[in-house]
Amino acid sequence: MSGFKQDLNDQFARLGKMLSNGRRLELLEYLAQGERSVEQLASVSGLSIANTSQHLQQLRQVGLVNARRDGKHILYTLAGDDVVRLLEVLRTVAEGHLAEVREMVSKVLTARDSLEPVQADELLERSRLGLVTVLDVRPPEEYAAGHLPGAINITLTELEQQLDRLPVDKEVIAYCRGSYCVLSFEAVARLRERGFQARRLEQGYPEWKLAEKTRNDREVTP
Repeated sequence: MSGFKQDLNDQFARLGKMLSNGRRLELLEYLAQGERSVEQLASVSGLSIANTSQHLQQLRQVGLVNARRDGKHILYTLAGDDVVRLLEVLRTVAEGHLAEVREMVSKVLTARDSLEPVQADELLERSRLGLVTVLDVRPPEEYAAGHLPGAINITLTELEQQLDRLPVDKEVIAYCRGSYCVLSFEAVARLRERGFQARRLEQGYPEWKLAEKTRNDREVTP
């Protein structure tokens, strides 16, 4: 049995090895927003197409992503919602145990916005009551793949030119790809400079989607 346990741990280590590369983690975060081609992932990540393809093939070998052909393109998706949960746990453990991560978060993110972020349940309730404007600052293709109910899509680069789309008498709640996504931090900072009441959602769209799915599953379970 000891040999079995060692072999099993070796398989677990294969998965850990795939998560030991920052660029692969970045690709997984992009895929958490929706299905994308190799070319699209290369463009958004700044990697070469060849390097992006190699990373994706390695992730596919351990079952973290799925692929399908669409004409001349290969499209990739996350293999399941549990991959989002895995990334969330990895970030939580890293911030809890790595001083370097806490220092980076404090210097880059907390210094930009030290206000308490909005929780998903609070946001949805206030949105249903019409008390807030939900702002999605991700690229349009990510918004089109899925977004929070009622969210307005304005990218960070377009924000200054489209402020008239945001009611000044409502608090704006911004969100983007995840809890460490700088886009929402920057959007909130710019909105406050323009006189808006603004906060950010604690997490991003993939985590919200997973939490919403979990809540719905609980409601239908007898």
